[in-house]
Amino acid sequence: MANTDSTTSSNNDHLISSTDPYHPANLICELCRKFYTLGWVTGTGGGTSIKQNEHIFIAPSGVQKELMHPDNIFVLSHSSRQYLRKPPILKPSACTPLFLAAFDRGAGCCIHTHSQWAVLVTLLVESEKGKDACFEISNIEQIKGLPRGKDKEGMLGFFDTLRVPIIENTAHEEDLTSSLEAAMERYPDTYAVLVRRHGIYVWGDNVHKAKTQAESLDYLFQLAVEMKKLGLPWTIRD
Repeated sequence: MANTDSTTSSNNDHLISSTDPYHPANLICELCRKFYTLGWVTGTGGGTSIKQNEHIFIAPSGVQKELMHPDNIFVLSHSSRQYLRKPPILKPSACTPLFLAAFDRGAGCCIHTHSQWAVLVTLLVESEKGKDACFEISNIEQIKGLPRGKDKEGMLGFFDTLRVPIIENTAHEEDLTSSLEAAMERYPDTYAVLVRRHGIYVWGDNVHKAKTQAESLDYLFQLAVEMKKLGLPWTIRD
């Protein structure tokens, strides 16, 4: 877990100062504004983190995501787990240890949302198949937006079955870490983990891939909810 007692804030403002729109500090703010319009990060919920070389850029806790600006961004050293920059007054994201779990497995970006569709599918899976089941869906074109798995070439195909593990929620965000890591170990090909009654963590090799995967998954979750209303199955068995 990150050492939140280590303080080196104002002297390292250069870490988040750039006119480049693709600089992580600027990009996190832009992504969070987009995610807010999708209803993914309502009421300061959710978060986004980007790893660039040794530096990890993290959205803060308790800030309305559509109003966030680069000065609000925390910067963490990946190797030492020490904060290189801590904005005054603001608190580090409680998602930080979960973001680190993704980065330790090679991710370049991790997105956490409170999407209603993600929450709903966790409840539908529990109702239909029990607490130990994954979300599964097949024979839907948008599945092609997800990779086959770590160290595997290409994307899933139309006839493949997408599986997303589900973990149980906890009272405090950071307490999800061990369950998230266990799901990553049990399902090494997954790029996302659902949290029941809470939301989802999605990660990718870079920002573009993480965003694409988060959007594809949310499309599939919404579709799954609508399919359930119509009595249509999520998977097709031969």
